[in-house]
Amino acid sequence: MFRKLLGLLMMMGVLISAQGAWAKPTETDIRLQAMEEKIEALQKERLALNANGLNQVSKEVISQSAEDYLKAKYSYPGFQLTTADGLFSTKLVWRAQLRYTHPNRSDPRSVGDFTTREDVSNFEARRLRMKIGGHGYKKWIKYYFEVGLQPSRDFDDSSSSSSARVIDWRITVQPIDEIGFRVGQWKINYNRERVDSSGRQTFVERSIVNRVFTIDRQVGAMLQGRLFKKTLADMRYYAGVFNGEGRSVNNDSGENMYMGRLQWNFMGSDLKWRQSDVSYHEEATGQLAFAYATNNGRCTRWSSSGCGNLNSFISPTAATPPTAAQYRRDQWVQEFAFKYKGLAIQQEYHQMEVEDKATMLTHDYQGLYAQIGYTNHGVLAPLPEGLELAFRYAYVIESRSATDNVNRNRREEYTVGVNWFLAGHNNKVTIDYSYLTLKDFATMMDYSDNRVRLQWDISF
Repeated sequence: MFRKLLGLLMMMGVLISAQGAWAKPTETDIRLQAMEEKIEALQKERLALNANGLNQVSKEVISQSAEDYLKAKYSYPGFQLTTADGLFSTKLVWRAQLRYTHPNRSDPRSVGDFTTREDVSNFEARRLRMKIGGHGYKKWIKYYFEVGLQPSRDFDDSSSSSSARVIDWRITVQPIDEIGFRVGQWKINYNRERVDSSGRQTFVERSIVNRVFTIDRQVGAMLQGRLFKKTLADMRYYAGVFNGEGRSVNNDSGENMYMGRLQWNFMGSDLKWRQSDVSYHEEATGQLAFAYATNNGRCTRWSSSGCGNLNSFISPTAATPPTAAQYRRDQWVQEFAFKYKGLAIQQEYHQMEVEDKATMLTHDYQGLYAQIGYTNHGVLAPLPEGLELAFRYAYVIESRSATDNVNRNRREEYTVGVNWFLAGHNNKVTIDYSYLTLKDFATMMDYSDNRVRLQWDISF
């Protein structure tokens, strides 16, 4: 009996000792517990990754990689993306040109425009544009697109005339200064006033010369280059062949338009295609240029809308095959431009012949504009900086009628303007006043009209 009781007590002592040993965690227990907690934390992080796609560390790594490969910046104006190696670049610019005009939106061109057309007070978004340009593969392979988002229209025009449209698309390859080429659709490099962007001009709109003599946008190809750079013989040349049908139209006449331009930079430096000396040329810079163009087709004029007709000539749609090449248009221009310390001078003289092969009549046209502007860069104390004062004179001598190549009209323009450059051409306010006249040589009558325009042109 005693032995049984002693054995029971000994067993209870062992159990009590074992319980004390189990209650105190060993070093192994501590390590196992730490591992279990770490595994639990990793499982929670994995669940967070599944929910969010990437953890913060991964986001930072990817962001750093993208920053190393693609650079983004504001390029005044426009936003620009460029790869780290500089081989690819894209720039996006938005532009708006908001205008008020009284009493006429366009230039009066006929006796009726001066005598019977009603006065109109008009607000319009004259130009709303999206521009995309840059280079790819090589820095000398450049591209450019421009979209007109919503051109203004008259109440009786089709809504399609106010639809968005691609007005420019071109690729320019210029591996060396001396020779390169361009393909696509653009305002071909015939004369400065037309090629100068409507957002880079001194006055609200181009002169009365532009509508008659412009060749505007054409589809085709052109060679171009600059020779004897930075010498007294510095010059640029342009030679191209085009459809001759205007913007975005295929050629069905069997004829092509041909154009050539030679430009002498007589002071050894180049002038950009823009008006007003906003950038303040420290050194005098000038150019003298001559250009020639010829075309056989259905068009007697062109504009940003495409192929059209001069006053009293039949519309292009009426000149259908076999008379698609009904008109032969030959023209040439002499051009001068000069800038120096805020002073900007620009001039063009045009001559043109339009032969109507249906009537066998040849019509002669002549035109000239000359303008001068001075942008104050702090030299004239009474005037605020960034203010430009400008004057332009222009005349056009043109056929009075498509059936009369003897009697002609003479139209003249006298325009004074003021520019306030808030951020150069990228943000400016322009106001100009024009005195416009017409002399009818058939009746020897004189007519005149006045016009005021106010415009805000801004690019983002």
